[in-house]
Amino acid sequence: MNPYQDLLTDTVGGSVLLLTLNRSDARNALRNNTLRELAAALAQAEQDSAVRVVVITGGPKVFAAGADIKEMAQLDAIGALTDPRPQYWKAIASFSKPLIAAVNGYALGGGCELMMHADIAIAGAGARFGQPEINLGTMPGAGGTQRLIRTVGKPLAMKMVLSGEMLDAAGALAAGLIAEVTADEQTIERALALATTIAAKSPLAVRMAKEALLKSFEMGLDAGLNLERKSFSLLAASADRQEGIAAFLDKRQPVFAGN
Repeated sequence: MNPYQDLLTDTVGGSVLLLTLNRSDARNALRNNTLRELAAALAQAEQDSAVRVVVITGGPKVFAAGADIKEMAQLDAIGALTDPRPQYWKAIASFSKPLIAAVNGYALGGGCELMMHADIAIAGAGARFGQPEINLGTMPGAGGTQRLIRTVGKPLAMKMVLSGEMLDAAGALAAGLIAEVTADEQTIERALALATTIAAKSPLAVRMAKEALLKSFEMGLDAGLNLERKSFSLLAASADRQEGIAAFLDKRQPVFAGN
């Protein structure tokens, strides 16, 4: 039984969790309940050792066209300050396992911000990306300025945020906002295939590699290299590393147990 109202869940191959936004009538607008359920689903996946990778999608037509404007319109300054949304976003950002976004159609405003919370984004050729909050007399509030500029650089981030203009899939790929473009009908399939590939790797190595990569945004090169070396050294004590080397020498596929 599905415990969520705004999400559909499915397990693929035993180790990949597929989360599908389920508000097609509202173009998957991200209301508080949607973010709350996403945070809860990821918290559960965090504790489930069987889940090694999570894929988030909005389905074949639209990823998420933004925040729920009707809900946000009810907030005054105090309401916005005490709104629980930032805590939900923080919980999504803190997910330690690989998170892949499969994007078709619009990924705008909060939808674009959700995609940027993922580690890897696969997009259909018809996908469109943007931070159009400026058109409503406001600005991004869930990382749309901070994550976007760190990803695509100052000139393009300024253009997107200040003008509200959208970026197509080819432009998003060229800017480094997404990792790959596929035919629209193959987006979810490709994301799941990539997730399955990653799920077959050592969970310890994957988690530590993700942490080191993300920390590079927060620390200088020397500190980052120090973290990388310590993580590399810690993995030397893992059974997965021993299995990986043994499988390479034996010319067979490794079987990683996560220890």
